[in-house]
Amino acid sequence: MRTFAKWEEVPLFDSEDAEAVFWTENRPDLRLMESAISGSAEASESVTVTLRFDPRMLARIKRLARARYLNYQSMVKQWLSERMEQELRER
Repeated sequence: MRTFAKWEEVPLFDSEDAEAVFWTENRPDLRLMESAISGSAEASESVTVTLRFDPRMLARIKRLARARYLNYQSMVKQWLSERMEQELRER
């Protein structure tokens, strides 16, 4: 089994099968896992960003979030994260 020392060594996966194969053949170094568990300041920091939305769009976003029992800000972050991953996969 191969051990990796940086999260950057984990590729973007095209499918769940490809991800399963990767994790059966690779594992993170213990120090990497310990640093993830310790909750470094870098990982726990967040930055406030101001976005301007049309009031009707924001109302629709909030309605969608409520229907999913989510905070609308969390849902927007989830959408951005999903889209970012999609864009990176398409490169």
